[in-house]
Order: sequence, then C-alpha cells, then structure tokens
Amino acid sequence: MKGSSRILFFSLLVVIYSCKITKTSLTQSSPAPVDSTLIIEPEPVIPIFITSQGDTLTSLEEEVEIGLSVVKPESIKLMAVGDLMMGTNFPNHSYLPMNNGDLLWKEVAPILRQADITFGNLEGVILDEGGEQKECKNPKACYLFRTPTSLAYQYKDAGFDLLSLANNHANDFGQTGRNITQQTLDSLGIRYAGAIEAPTTSTTAKRLEISLLAVAPNKGTISIHQEEKLIQIVQSLDSISDIVIVSFHAGAEGRKNMHVTRKREFYYGEDRGNVYDFAHQMIDAGADVLLGHGPHVPRAIEVYKNRLIAYSLGNFLTYGRFNLRGPSGEAPLIEMSITSEGLFLDGQIHAFYQDYALGPRTDARNRVIKTIANLSKEDFPENPIEIDESGRIFYIQN
Repeated sequence: MKGSSRILFFSLLVVIYSCKITKTSLTQSSPAPVDSTLIIEPEPVIPIFITSQGDTLTSLEEEVEIGLSVVKPESIKLMAVGDLMMGTNFPNHSYLPMNNGDLLWKEVAPILRQADITFGNLEGVILDEGGEQKECKNPKACYLFRTPTSLAYQYKDAGFDLLSLANNHANDFGQTGRNITQQTLDSLGIRYAGAIEAPTTSTTAKRLEISLLAVAPNKGTISIHQEEKLIQIVQSLDSISDIVIVSFHAGAEGRKNMHVTRKREFYYGEDRGNVYDFAHQMIDAGADVLLGHGPHVPRAIEVYKNRLIAYSLGNFLTYGRFNLRGPSGEAPLIEMSITSEGLFLDGQIHAFYQDYALGPRTDARNRVIKTIANLSKEDFPENPIEIDESGRIFYIQN
C-alpha cells in the first residue's frame, strides 16, 4: 500500500530454552554418580517470529528488524519482454520448433531468471487441438496461433512469473482455447491477467505485493476502451498492492507506426486506442509500470511522474508465421530497478535480434538499443532520462 510503510508486527517471540537434568539427591553432601542416559543436552536457541499476516520466520532474510517493524527491500528487479509465441500447430505442424523449443531460450533464459519478477505477453492460446476457430476474412492469410501444451513448460523454466493474455490472438480458438490456456498456466504456477475470466492477478516478490492488469481492444480480453472501469480497477489494486503493473496491447502495427503520436491510432479500421493518454491516466490512477506491446516493433520509453512507460516491447520470441525483418526482428529485454513504492530508479536494455530458426540471439550491433534511444529522444524530448549506447537507462543530472 503506497503512502504507508505497511508495517508487519511480530505478534509472538518464542525463545526455546533447554535445561540439563541430572539424577541427584537433595540430602547428599557429595555428588552422586551421574547416569548419562538422563542428560538432556541443550538445544540451539531458535527465535521464531510470527507476523501479523500469519507468516512464520526463523530469519529475517530481506527484512531488517527495527523494534516491532519490518523494513521492506529498497528495490526489486523487474524484467519485461514483448510478444511470445513458441510455435503453432495450426494450420499444420510445420510451424513448430525442434527439440521442444530448447534452442529458442538458450541465450535469453539465463538473463530472465535473474529477475525478481519477469513479464511477457503470450500471443495466441495454449491448446493441443480443436477449439472454436476464429473466422478469417482471408483464409489464405489466416494467422491463428495454437501452441501445444507440451511447450508451455518453457515459460516456467525461463523464469516467467506474469503473463498477459490480452491481445488480438487471445480468442483465436474461442472459449476452449482460453480455458485450456489458463488451466495450463495454473498447473505451472504462472500468474496471468487480461482475459475476461481473469482481468487481474497478483504475486509476491521480496515480500512485496505485485499486481498486474492487462488490457487490449479485442474480443475475449479486458477492453482498453473502458477507461473509467480501468481507472477504478487500478485504484483498487493500488490500495492493496505495493507495485501495480499495467500491460496494454495497443497501437497501430509495423515499421510505419513506430512513433507514439499522442493521438488515437487505427489499424485496418480497428480502434487501437490513444496509448499516450491511456498510459498517463493509468499512472495518475496509481499504476507504477506500463508495459506496451502489439505494434510488433519497438517504441519509445518515457518516464512520467517517476514511473516507466515502455510503449512497445515489440516481438521477443515468436517462432514461425511472424515477420522478423528489420525492426520487427529487434527483440528488447528491458531490465529495471523499481523501489518498493513503484518509483523507477534505473534500467538496462538487453539487445537481442530474432533468428527465424533459433529465436532471440544476442545482437552485437545493439540495434534495438539505438532504435529505442532515438525514438525516445524524438517522441519525448521532455524525458528526464537518457539511454546510452550500452542500453543503460538513467536519469539526467540537472
């Protein structure tokens, strides 16, 4: 809960002492022989702390005991990527990776696992077969994504804690697709948000409460156009959480739409929202981190009221049926340090570029760093941050 330290009280402190028992006579003037079988050796003294939330601690780990209060960690490390789609068995099995997709994660998983919280956008559904297939206006160019359940463990193994299900492929295979996707993620212990059935979720990291709201302008998702409702949801999350993350799948697509226009965007007649106004409204309502995706290309980063907005994280790990040419293949991994109050401290862009067969590979040319740095300067000259050639994101010293 921002605005207070949300102090945890230790309601009980039990210290276990042991005593040494010997068989002696009270009337003896000299000690009698001791039966060693009756000696109870002292046990280690173990303090047991029971917090007001019912948690039992034998050490304070990240917390620091000061009197009756517990101080929260100064910051957490959040990592975020854009679109994830490990392969599809629709319309046939030729769009599935080899070796269960192990090669796709070879270079990125070790970095992702270093985060306290790792986020990504799950494009399509997790489903082996069937489902209510979405109708396509042009069947020859029908892009529907149905990832087999046998690949889903990769998201857990790579370290993902939070996934957005709010995007234009969430309803590719109807209610069946949404249900099996959620059941599969539940079985893996991965939290998700953005579906009509599950608009928000929460998890913990370093004893901080982290909440996620995910939105999109598409069927089967929580709509980005319900602004008043979304403001109320964020305000509610802010009242019970330390950090509130809002994910949005919005904005026009492609390399011709890489700039944040600060206007309402349309793509093939679909209202994709005004991402600039939306992001600012969410922060005004209490959100701390805004993570965008949907344009399939990187966009600028802005810091507003000391909160970070990534307007599009583009494609990150998208195997088969995706255009990966030029900026569409640039795959940023954004690392950021966030205070326990949600304030952005600093960050790092890790530069990857997608290989059609091997997934994200380290990009020695740092193309996505240059792209995001240039867009951020052009679209937000008032930004209080800079992005250097190595991808470091830091505040400008006044």
